[in-house]
Amino acid sequence: MNFSSQTLKMIKTSIINRIAKKDYVRSALNDKADLSAFKEKPSARIIMGVLAILFSYIISWPAIGALGAISVYLDNPLIVFIGGPLLYGFSHLVFLFGMYLAGAKYSKIFLRWATRVAVEKLLPDSARPESKYLTQRCEDVKIRK
Repeated sequence: MNFSSQTLKMIKTSIINRIAKKDYVRSALNDKADLSAFKEKPSARIIMGVLAILFSYIISWPAIGALGAISVYLDNPLIVFIGGPLLYGFSHLVFLFGMYLAGAKYSKIFLRWATRVAVEKLLPDSARPESKYLTQRCEDVKIRK
């Protein structure tokens, strides 16, 4: 298939319009989502969550590498074959626990901001939330074969 630049532009505009019509995206644009919540003093729960995430990185690959070195030194490959996946699984659970404690609040804030920034870069100036452009229905794009 060979698309003309006009057809590709129409397809891109159609996709952007559909994304911009979603409630989540429109609310992020209308609320002017920002990262000001990161300036607040973190709670003890957030600090514990971040520490758990950092600890999960420490017990993940460095510890598995140490297990590998020990298994080579002791000439016993079962140490790394059994201990490696167990240690990695444990570090993943610690990471998930840290994300549970700290990640939900900040992830939502960051994703709303990232959505607003991305859609604002993709939308033309005339297509801001206040304009009627976002509420218009996209025309079907006819593609030549």
